[in-house]
This record gives sequence, C-alpha cells and structure tokens, in this order.
Amino acid sequence: MDLEKRHLKQIDWAILVILLGLCAFSYIGISGSAKGVDAAMKQVLWYSIGFVVLAVTLLFDYRLYHSLAYVFYAIGIILLIGVFETKPINNATSWYNLGVILFQPSEPMKLFTILAVARLLAKHAEDNNRFYYFYQLIPVGLIVAVPLLLILVQPDLGSALVYCGILVTMLIVGGIRLKHVLYLGTLVVSFFGAMALIYMYKQPLFFKIIKPYQWDRIVFWLDPDLEAMGKGFQLKQSLIAIGSGQLLGKGVNTPTQASFGWVPVGESDFIFTVIAEKLGFVGAGLLMILFFFLIYRMIRIAMEAKDPFGSYVVAGVVGMLTFQVFENIGMTIQLMPITGLPLPFISYGGSSLLTNFLIMGVVLNIGMRKDKLRFD
Repeated sequence: MDLEKRHLKQIDWAILVILLGLCAFSYIGISGSAKGVDAAMKQVLWYSIGFVVLAVTLLFDYRLYHSLAYVFYAIGIILLIGVFETKPINNATSWYNLGVILFQPSEPMKLFTILAVARLLAKHAEDNNRFYYFYQLIPVGLIVAVPLLLILVQPDLGSALVYCGILVTMLIVGGIRLKHVLYLGTLVVSFFGAMALIYMYKQPLFFKIIKPYQWDRIVFWLDPDLEAMGKGFQLKQSLIAIGSGQLLGKGVNTPTQASFGWVPVGESDFIFTVIAEKLGFVGAGLLMILFFFLIYRMIRIAMEAKDPFGSYVVAGVVGMLTFQVFENIGMTIQLMPITGLPLPFISYGGSSLLTNFLIMGVVLNIGMRKDKLRFD
C-alpha cells in the first residue's frame, strides 16, 4: 500500500460528488420502475459497497495494475470461458450465480482489457513508428478481439460492442495513422456491403450469421409500429413515457407507465425512460450533464497523467463509458437499436455497479499520483 496525504490532496473530489448525484438518479429511476422501492434500497446498498471498493482501490499505487495487467487479462479470459458451463439465464450464458448476486464476467473484463491494451501501448509509446505498418495494429486488435468474440457467443451483442468503443478510443489516443483508419473503415464498409448482398441473395446464410432476434431489433427500431403490441412494444412504450414527462415530469411520487410495468425492464436497460417520465426534460438533461462532467473530469486526468500507461487507461475508460451512455440513452429514444446495455451507475445491478466503481477507483488512482513514473 502506498497512500500518503499528498495523494489525498490530489483526489478529484468532483468525481465523487458526481457519483453521489448519479446515486440519487439511480434511486429515483429504480424506485419508479416496476421493481419499486425495495430494489432501489438494494441499489443504495450496492452503492455503499461500491464506495468501499473505490476506497480500497486507492490504497495501491496504480503501477501495480501495470505489472499485473496481463495476469488480470488471463483471469478474465478464463472466467469468460468458464461461464459457458453455467445454466443459461434469459437464453444467454453470461452470469455466474453466486447466490446473493449474479456475477457477469464481461463487466470486469472491460477493465482487464483496458489495462492489457494500455500496457502494450505504453511499451511502445516513445516509438514514433509504432503504427507505421498496418500489421503493428494486430496485437492490440487481438487483445480486444478474444474477449469480444467470447462475449458475442454468449450471446451478448451489447457488451461486445462496448469493446469496439474501447478499441477505437485507445487506438486514437495511441496515435493510429489516418491511412490505417481508412483501411479499417474500408473493411467495415465492405463487411456491411457483403452482409447486404448475402441478405438479398442468400437469406438462409444471412440468418445463420445474424440471429433472427438481432435482425428484429433493427427492423422494429426503424419502425416499432409494425408490431406496436408485439416486438415494437418496448420501444413504443419508451417513447410514449418519455414524451409524457414533458418539461418537468410527472413527479417523483406520481404513479407512471413505468411503475405499472408498461415499460419493460424499467429498472435496468430502460431506466432513462423512467427518469425522463418522472423528472421530464429538465431532469433527464441534468442526468446527461452529470455524465458530461464525469467524462470531462476523466479527460482532464488523462491529459495530466505523467506516464503513457495512465493516459491510455483513462482514455479506454472514457471510450467505454461514452459508448455505453450514448447507446443506452439512444436506444430509449429510437436513436440507436435496442441492445440490452445498462446505463452506467444508474441501472439496477450489483455486478455492473461494483465493476464501475472499481474502474473509477483506478481512474482516481491515476489522477492523484501524478509523479513522473518509469516502467521497465
């Protein structure tokens, strides 16, 4: 342990205040859903444990995470493989049932992947030709691709896409060249073009690659009225609930569509809908402002970090949280397809919340230890 008074003075206390604000929004959202006040009180308990996890994380110099990055990554891969031996929940093998909590290994694996990529990038940080050739991107891509594919097979498309956000952000900060961005963009466009051709001429093959329920999410995202009381029900009810909140909302204690169960999984994936219905445009806007300042404070930490490893880690976290917030809020207002991705620090769930607190602990750790560091 290496915690001194000078470190405590460097803690970004604004982030801790923001987390308290997010706790308040989480309570309002969960208590206003069909789960009710009991689930909201459990979330407050998880928040209390989360702050303890964050505090413990600050006790250790974050150079320890640099040393153990690959060990953590290997442990995470083992957990992702082992989860396939568990009993499926909601048609997905994504959780370990630990009794008091459902542990989802894809959550801490986000941090482990960020640490592993950051260590690799930091090793070559002072090499001006580190990404001169396209093949030099392959090691970074493989580190991200392995957990991404394992999560995709579970299947959990939403969590898998988060790893794409992490990869893109860390490569940009790591100094990827414009020509390589164009190469990758060409590959992505070519993939979607090929999938379009397969859909037009070989639909049986298309639906072996893309699951029917995944295709339905795209179809009913574009037009939920095709089955307003069926596959488009969730999105349709979300739009109605958010619209009914108007400017100031229906009030915290007023029964709403969400509290009567008309908004499915309102305590988790669609918790932003509940908040917008209860607190209106003003309350929903305030929540987004809190997320904006959280990301802004993390960007400052990344810019002020005195070593490449710390900067890369925080950059990966920024990419992860930004993608999750954008996707979750976007899917509730028909801006993005529904992927079942929770809203960080807001959605109900101990596994996700504790992991996010662990991640924030690492970020604050980097921010409060700003001495010049050197790695072997």
